[in-house]
Amino acid sequence: MKKSVGAEKKRVKRSSGSASTSVRDSGSDAQPRKKAVKKDTFQLFAEKVRDHKGLESRWAVMEQARVEYFRGKDFVSFMKNNPDLKEILEEDKDLDTDDIANVLLGKNLLVRCDRVTKTLRPGKKKLSTWPAHLEIFRDDQSFSENDAFFAWTFEKRHPLWQTLLSFFWPVLTLAICLFPVYPHRCKLIVLYSCAGILLMILSLLFVRAVVFGAMWILLGKRVWVFPNILAEEATLKELFRFWPKKDEEEPPKWTSRLFYTAVAIVAVMLLRHHAPDEAARARYQRRMSNIIDDVLEWSPKLALSGLMENQQPVNITDAANNSSDAAGPDQTEDADLDETQGEEEADGWTDPDLKP
Repeated sequence: MKKSVGAEKKRVKRSSGSASTSVRDSGSDAQPRKKAVKKDTFQLFAEKVRDHKGLESRWAVMEQARVEYFRGKDFVSFMKNNPDLKEILEEDKDLDTDDIANVLLGKNLLVRCDRVTKTLRPGKKKLSTWPAHLEIFRDDQSFSENDAFFAWTFEKRHPLWQTLLSFFWPVLTLAICLFPVYPHRCKLIVLYSCAGILLMILSLLFVRAVVFGAMWILLGKRVWVFPNILAEEATLKELFRFWPKKDEEEPPKWTSRLFYTAVAIVAVMLLRHHAPDEAARARYQRRMSNIIDDVLEWSPKLALSGLMENQQPVNITDAANNSSDAAGPDQTEDADLDETQGEEEADGWTDPDLKP
């Protein structure tokens, strides 16, 4: 009985020891999980901030790669205006803006950059607000809001509409290639739609150039209406913004304005002098209308009929031999006589009485 009681005590100790070790192991597993969740919170915070429209950002070239970057002072003002974004950080939501940015830099979600061109260009009063070329800041990778730039280092997640658009482009390409087999009415709709859009774009660019030239020559102001219409990266609201921002550059000299005024007058006079007349314009219009009609009226039936006609070639040598055999001897003698008279006229003997 004593042995059985001692064995049971040993079993109880072993079971309690195994239970304690399992609890320790579960606790040790829970700690790295919490750390992993904490790391993911900063990743989610960075993605949320990057997708937010309130943080102004631009694209630039850094070490032969295009990066999206923002300014330090804009990040500080953005966090002041959007404090609810700190809730994503959960336990670290009480950190200051500088500490959050330093954590993002430490996790390689951000990298501090500096402008490549640090000297003023001729005619400029200050450096560019948004430089187009950046380089990595080598001195200290810490947050600062005084003329400091920070670029995102992770790949931005594409929204659903971009994914759908990537599948739509091959379909559009196939539809463009199949344009010749469209019905005639569909061809007319596509033709006039594309021509109208192209005419609208060219007219808008022409009006922009005329307004800029007139304002620059008359008032010395650089005014580009629709300033972002040719921008590579711009939102829909920025793309159709009508009035530009304030001109920060120095006004042009009156000598340069006078020179370009003379150049514009000479260009207009040359274009007016060498403009085509009514007959030439009618000829060009008729030629272009013929080309357009050929494109619109083409159909697979015409292509197949032309292919069938080309499959019956005619032997030119046999046709010539058959025609010569069919001709009589009188026709052959007449042909030889005509050839002889042609040779005599070439030699200068036109009168038969003067022949030697």
